[in-house]
Amino acid sequence: MAQKTISITLYMSELIYDVQNKTYLTGRSRNTGDNHEQVANMQANEDEENQNQVVRSIGNAYANLKTKLSEYIEDSGSTANNILLSASDNLQINLVMPSNFNPATNDTIGAALHQYIVNSAIGEWFTITNKADAADYLTLAAANLAEIREAINKRVRPTRSNV
Repeated sequence: MAQKTISITLYMSELIYDVQNKTYLTGRSRNTGDNHEQVANMQANEDEENQNQVVRSIGNAYANLKTKLSEYIEDSGSTANNILLSASDNLQINLVMPSNFNPATNDTIGAALHQYIVNSAIGEWFTITNKADAADYLTLAAANLAEIREAINKRVRPTRSNV
């Protein structure tokens, strides 16, 4: 049976920006009273130690995502390493789909992949900096994964051939 390959590129700069922006907004929304240090610690920034952890968390989320979608992932690699991704790397995911896959869901899949990685990375970040909010983001990541699976399983309705 013929298959379709869907190639999705996730730009590291967009993932990092989203993590930083969402942690900033979360911190700002908690900015009540005299807890300025705690609020500041919630926010991911471009300081080297923070950026390293954010990029590591993004890498962990990406690896986890590839495991969860392994039946669809096209990957011919035979080696692995634990080298930290860099902020200039982009993440590529190639999904091998059946011939009747509905490509109308490509954008949904791409957006949900992005959100899964961002929410997983923020969940990991908040596990370190703000445990109270970590579970919320990990729950969002689980919902993103369900959305990815739903979109991946959309099919085009068959058409009757002229016999």
